[in-house]
Amino acid sequence: MLTGTTPLSLPLEVAMATSHSRLRAGTLVAVLGTSTDMTPPTTPGTPTASNVTSSGATLSWGPSTDTGGSGLAGYNVYREQGATDPQLGSPTTNSITLTGLTANTQYQVYVRARDGAGNLSGNSALVTFTTTGGGACTVVATTQSQWSTGYVIQPVTVTAGSSAISSWTVTFNLPAGHTIAGWNAIFTQSGQTVTAKSHNGNLGPGASATFGFQGSRPNGNASLPSGYTCSSP
Repeated sequence: MLTGTTPLSLPLEVAMATSHSRLRAGTLVAVLGTSTDMTPPTTPGTPTASNVTSSGATLSWGPSTDTGGSGLAGYNVYREQGATDPQLGSPTTNSITLTGLTANTQYQVYVRARDGAGNLSGNSALVTFTTTGGGACTVVATTQSQWSTGYVIQPVTVTAGSSAISSWTVTFNLPAGHTIAGWNAIFTQSGQTVTAKSHNGNLGPGASATFGFQGSRPNGNASLPSGYTCSSP
């Protein structure tokens, strides 16, 4: 009986031919049975977004490793949309420049590593960003960590557009049953809509400021805040 690691030698009658000659049949010794890589790569690090425009963004993340033998082949990048998550790209390195995005639209993106045998890692944490739509500022929220009853969203990065701004306001949707405590901004809440306003919103063209918050949620509720938008007078 053969197993995944049992070598087997047997004679095979082999006839090799070319367009010019036919070689005499011989005996070939074949060794059958090789181990199969069933080990997935490690989960990639949390992605970060930069260079966000009305139609694109650059994402980068901590690299994965693979110990199964087939080697790390690359990454699959997905947009979180619920039941079906479309794949946005499949880079071979731990970064990607997304193009063809829709203006003034929120994207939640995660990454999975893949190896040469087709094994996929677990999902990375989500990065959330909103493409520009001609507004004065943009916002990118990164999930730093999460657990069954809570999460930390840090940093939430506000970036001025091509002109300086004197203040900014970020709004986002908080899932029902969640509560948050934040820092580096003034937080207010109306229903499920949270507003974070700058302490000192003076930002030069292309300059950034950050804030963050920690959320609590019912045990087993995996939802995260969403719908981040930024505005400036």
